[in-house]
Amino acid sequence: MSCNSCATTAQNKNIDEKDTNNEEPKGCQSNGNCGTSGCNRLNSFDWLSQMELPDTKPFEIIEVKFKGGRKAFCRNINGLHLITGDAVVLEVERGFHVGHVSLQGELVRLQMRKKRIKTNDESICNILRKASQADVDKLIEARNRELPTMYRTREIINQLNLAMKLSDVEYQADCSKATFYYSADARVDFRELIRLLAGEFRIRIEMRQISLRQEASRVGGIGVCGRELCCSTWLTDFKPVSTSAARYQNLSLNTAKLSGQCGKLKCCLNYELDTYLDALKDIPEVKYLRTQEGEAQLQKTDIFKKLMWFSYNSENVWYSLTIEEVEKVLSLNKKNEFPSSLKPSEWVSDGEISDTTQQDNHIIDAEEFERNVRRKAEKEDRVEIETKRQRRTRRPRRNITKAEEVRENTSNQLPNTENQQHQTNKNRRRRNNRLRQSKPQNKKTKNNEK
Repeated sequence: MSCNSCATTAQNKNIDEKDTNNEEPKGCQSNGNCGTSGCNRLNSFDWLSQMELPDTKPFEIIEVKFKGGRKAFCRNINGLHLITGDAVVLEVERGFHVGHVSLQGELVRLQMRKKRIKTNDESICNILRKASQADVDKLIEARNRELPTMYRTREIINQLNLAMKLSDVEYQADCSKATFYYSADARVDFRELIRLLAGEFRIRIEMRQISLRQEASRVGGIGVCGRELCCSTWLTDFKPVSTSAARYQNLSLNTAKLSGQCGKLKCCLNYELDTYLDALKDIPEVKYLRTQEGEAQLQKTDIFKKLMWFSYNSENVWYSLTIEEVEKVLSLNKKNEFPSSLKPSEWVSDGEISDTTQQDNHIIDAEEFERNVRRKAEKEDRVEIETKRQRRTRRPRRNITKAEEVRENTSNQLPNTENQQHQTNKNRRRRNNRLRQSKPQNKKTKNNEK
C-alpha cells in the first residue's frame, strides 16, 4: 500500500488475506524506516520502534505524509493497526484524501509539542480506514491530472499578466479540490484567475502562497555539493542567512556561488558558523602592522592554523606570521617601537626562536612567486602578439557559390593536363561574359552621343 520498500505483506502464507492485523513491511524489514529517499523524505526517525514500551494505551494521533513532504496530524478513531508507510483514507472537508503514515507513537506527541499543536485542535482530521486498491488507483489518477493542470494554469496566468510563479499543483484523491502553490514578490489579485480555473476544471480551488525556499523544498533538486537539497530531505526550519556568515568564513562575496537553487543564500552557510566564531576569538583584529620598511597590510587569515599573511605595498611577497608574532608586533607598535621588517629574525630576541632554520618558512616562495608572475606576463604578451599577427595576415574569404565550389573541387581532382585545359576554358568563359556585358553599354553610349 506504499512504496516498494515498505509495502505490507502477511507474516505467514497460511494467514487469510483478509486478516490485515498481522501485516509487516517487506523489502528492508525495518518497519517502514527504510533508507530509500522516496519514502523517508523529511521524515523523523522512529527510534522508539525497536524498544519495548509498557502496556499502555498508544497515542491515538498519527502523523500522515502527503505530496511534496507536506505532513498533517490525524486521529486514529477506529483503533486501526497501522505500520509506518501504510496508505490510509482521511476524512477531509467535502470529500476524502489518501496519505501515508510517516510517524506514530509517543514521538508524534513530541512533534505536536514542537509545532505547538494541541491534542484537541479542530484541524486534526480523522482516519476512516486503510486504503484499498481502488483508493490508491484514484490517488494515481488524481496525480496524473496535476501536470496538465499546472501547464494550462500557467498559460492562463500569462494571459492575465499576473506577477506570480506557479510551482506545483496538488489534487485531492477524490478530484474535488486542487491546491495551487505559487510564489510572488507582492500581493496578487487572482480573483479572475480563480473564476477561470473553477469554470474550466470544475473543481474547488485553493491558492496557497509559499516562499522561494519552500518552493525549492517541494520541487527538490541536487545541490552544488552533489547531494540532494537539505530543505527537501531533512531541513524544516529556515533560519535567516546573511552575508556576514560568508565574511566570517573567508568566502568570496560572489552571489552566484553563495546562492542556492531558490535564489537565496545557502542555508549551509550557517552550519559551521559557530565553529568559525569560536576560532576567531583567539585572532587579533588588525588591518596593518607598522615596521621600519613601511606599513604591512593584512592579506589573508587562516583561522584554524592561526596564521596571518601580510605584505608591503611595493612588494608581491606575502609574509606569514603566527598569532603570537602578530601580538608581539602590536605590543611594539603601541610603545612607538617599529621592527625593521616582518622577518622574525629582525625583531624577536634570541632564545624565543629555537630553530632559526625554519625562519625562511615565513616567506611564501618569494622568488618562485616573482618568477611565476614574470612568466605569466611574458606568456600573455606572446599570446597578444600572436593574435595581432594573425589578424594582419588573415585575408577576407571570397564569397563563392556552391556551383563554383563544386567546379573547383572537381578541377582539383583532374589530372594535370586536364586541369590546365579546364582552367583555360574557364578563363575563356569569363572573358566572353565580360564582353557580352560590355557590348550593350557601348551601344548606349553611341546613342547618347548621336
